[in-house]
Amino acid sequence: MNRKEKNAYQELPYERFLRFGPESMSEAELLAVIIRTGTRDKNALQLADEVLKLSRYPREGILGLYDVSVEELEKIKGIGQVKAVKLKCLAELSMRMSRATAKEGLKFCSSGQVAAYYMELLRHKETECVFLLSLDTKGKMIGEKKISEGSVKMSLISPREIFLEALSMKAVNIILVHNHPSGDPSPSQSDIELTGNVRILGEMLDVPLLDHIVIGDNCYTSFKEADWFIE
Repeated sequence: MNRKEKNAYQELPYERFLRFGPESMSEAELLAVIIRTGTRDKNALQLADEVLKLSRYPREGILGLYDVSVEELEKIKGIGQVKAVKLKCLAELSMRMSRATAKEGLKFCSSGQVAAYYMELLRHKETECVFLLSLDTKGKMIGEKKISEGSVKMSLISPREIFLEALSMKAVNIILVHNHPSGDPSPSQSDIELTGNVRILGEMLDVPLLDHIVIGDNCYTSFKEADWFIE
């Protein structure tokens, strides 16, 4: 390909896709196909470069868009609300595809693997999120439910509501996962009390709590690995 042709395909990522396939394209070129049109001063590829520059450590590139707001995207001249929403949807799809791929080989009997699966989703959250994982007889996840988000104390979460959700998903076993926005995964007294209450009710209902994992900043605490804090 001569310089003229190369420049043409840099200007037209859509045509580059058709000729060489997506694996040959940079993230900027892939984004340019989604953005589609530029402005009088900038083409779609240049706009895509500006969009990618908004990504922040530790998530960079396309996944970094997950942490960029629609308002931030709209500050780029040529990125209106419609394009900003499309880009945010793309970031969400990328995250879900990444998690779906990771889940295929995930062993829910391994606290470390479960923590790794939820780490990037939860470690940067500014609010506390609590997830209920419902498992079948073989330990495969059959349902996932966010049962709380915000600054609500764990002590205010009702074990009864947890098991109503679990039973509605026909859970045989359950796991709880939540994050600490501080980055420190050390369980609070509320965490310990809730875990104890859920374990007791789970034994009564024959739907055991297999683990409660607290996600910190690239670290975690597993109640199961810590022997459930029972002395």
